[in-house]
Amino acid sequence: MAELTITKLNAESHLLLEQPLLRMPYELSRRNFKNAQRLIEHSSTNMSTSLDGAKKAAAKSSSTTQTLDSLDSMIAKMQGLKRKLEGLHEEETRIHKSAKARLQHLQDLYEVKSLADVKYEEWSRTRLSRLLVDYLLREGYSDSAAHLAQSKGITELVDVDAFVACQKIERSLREGRTGEALDWCKEHGKELKKVGGVLEFELRLQQYVELVRQGHEAGMSSMDSDDMDGVSIGGGGGETKLVEARAHAKKYLSGSGDYALLGRAAGLLAYKPWDEVEPYASLYSPSRWTHLASLFVSTHHGLYSLPPRPLLHIALSAGLSALKTPACHSAFTPSSTNASPSTTTVCPICSTELNELARNVPYALHTTSLVENDPVVLPNGRIYGSERLRLFNEKAGTEKGWIYDPVEGTAGEKWKESEVRKVYIM
Repeated sequence: MAELTITKLNAESHLLLEQPLLRMPYELSRRNFKNAQRLIEHSSTNMSTSLDGAKKAAAKSSSTTQTLDSLDSMIAKMQGLKRKLEGLHEEETRIHKSAKARLQHLQDLYEVKSLADVKYEEWSRTRLSRLLVDYLLREGYSDSAAHLAQSKGITELVDVDAFVACQKIERSLREGRTGEALDWCKEHGKELKKVGGVLEFELRLQQYVELVRQGHEAGMSSMDSDDMDGVSIGGGGGETKLVEARAHAKKYLSGSGDYALLGRAAGLLAYKPWDEVEPYASLYSPSRWTHLASLFVSTHHGLYSLPPRPLLHIALSAGLSALKTPACHSAFTPSSTNASPSTTTVCPICSTELNELARNVPYALHTTSLVENDPVVLPNGRIYGSERLRLFNEKAGTEKGWIYDPVEGTAGEKWKESEVRKVYIM
């Protein structure tokens, strides 16, 4: 009975990490519906205007040619609307198919009654593949992620296209372009306004900074040309850019209400990029593009309810927290002091691959002790109950006063009983 209780599957606990699995199709479907709605409303307005024009033309003109041309134009517009809606319908069908596959994937978990069931192992392998694909996508390995998803047959359970689109805009920002990111902000304007996002304002501010930079650089080039030719022709090109910058700030930045930031932005008109005067040098700094790229990614993930960290790290952290003890990050752990690979601890927390990831997770909370009675530690760092160690060496026929490690057996190293130390649990 105890074994059945331990191996009983609690499906609810497994679903704690699965919110993004269902949230993404919902958000994509909602965006697709909004796009169709805007398209229909825009086309309906244009169609009403065209119809009114055709009526007036038919009433004023005795010739039917102009009226027929107007009707042909309206039919062409309707056919164009139909093609666009068919594309959106195909996208909606794909999203619904993906959502259905994800719901079925989660439903399969409720049909598994025990952790020892083979079906649970299959479900876990599918989830592991999903987590690996998510990790690869976040690290920028889109092609590898797509191949892995295809080979495992889980293309409908992962969001390769969404991450690829996100990375494309992120790359454009790192390369110093704001156009694609601003188009994305326009498409998601209502959602960003609800969550109070500052991404669009930061992008507009960067456009202003670049206009001011170009103005100062053009002015400096004009001055150098004047010195060479000995003729004063003025900084017309630079002044034009600065005028554009002021108009841009008035249109996009003045309504922000952040007067301190607006003051710093206005100061850029007086301070040039090479003056290296703070806080203006920070606004001119190329690192602003890296900041914008990171801000876009965090905004994108927040809008689609994607966690900022890879799901693989979150799942690992949960498992590591169940194993972590204060000794795992001690400078005197066996894994860090023992150079012999055959005697190194197998604790996942102490491994070089997971030690850093586990550093910030909480310690495990154990209400029942799993430590054997009267524990002792061997010179190789392994801990056993003294009674189990005695029984093993009796069965192995070890000579009196000596002991073997039960893991290595009689083929391993032999120690004197005096080298065994008692362990006290803190």
